[in-house]
Amino acid sequence: MKTSKYKRIVLKLSGEALAGGEGFGIKPDIIKNVAKEISEARDLGVEIAVIVGGGNIWRGKTGSDLGMERGTADYIGMLATVMNSLALQDSLEQLGLDTRVLTSIEMKQIAEPYIRRRAIRHLEKGRVVIFAAGIGNPYFSTDTTAALRAAEIGADVILMGKNNVDGVYSADPKLDSNAKKFDTLSYIEVLQKNLQVMDATATSFCMDNSIPLVVFSISEDGNIKRAVTGENIGTTITK
Repeated sequence: MKTSKYKRIVLKLSGEALAGGEGFGIKPDIIKNVAKEISEARDLGVEIAVIVGGGNIWRGKTGSDLGMERGTADYIGMLATVMNSLALQDSLEQLGLDTRVLTSIEMKQIAEPYIRRRAIRHLEKGRVVIFAAGIGNPYFSTDTTAALRAAEIGADVILMGKNNVDGVYSADPKLDSNAKKFDTLSYIEVLQKNLQVMDATATSFCMDNSIPLVVFSISEDGNIKRAVTGENIGTTITK
């Protein structure tokens, strides 16, 4: 029987991963499948914290096109991540998992406020913790949230599930047939090559705090469990 390579992980999912090929909204069969895969990974004994983006509901470009002030647009994006987090929580609880949503923006009626020690305690009790609303401040992405929360809770790794891409490439493989896939990279290479795996703030933070990152495809069934067991899928980025 396979066992987890890690004791505690942060699973970073793009909002688009919940929308499937449609790119917008939450597709029920997709989110149920993601929940099932998280449940299978949790059965290995690993402590799981999840961060979901909001791009399937709101994108910064939409606000830009409307002439919206950046801070306001970012707060709308944070609320989109809360919607995704609550939907994922419900799907996980339908499978019998104990979960908690912790938000960086206080909304007591629907979720707990983010407190680092409380989050760690939930994880120690075997609950799946979902971090919502980014870090609570505009101008910071959910990538940065993943890096910051991973450091705060002492996660062993960030597993980044991408939609329809199975790792990090030298160029967009959909546009360039000569694009090369990397099996391993250092964070400094990611920055120097401008590979845009994460935004530069998140990349630098992971590098400075020696947090490994595994980038893999969320579209292939079983990949979350494979990533948790340490199978060689996707691209591994280390300091």
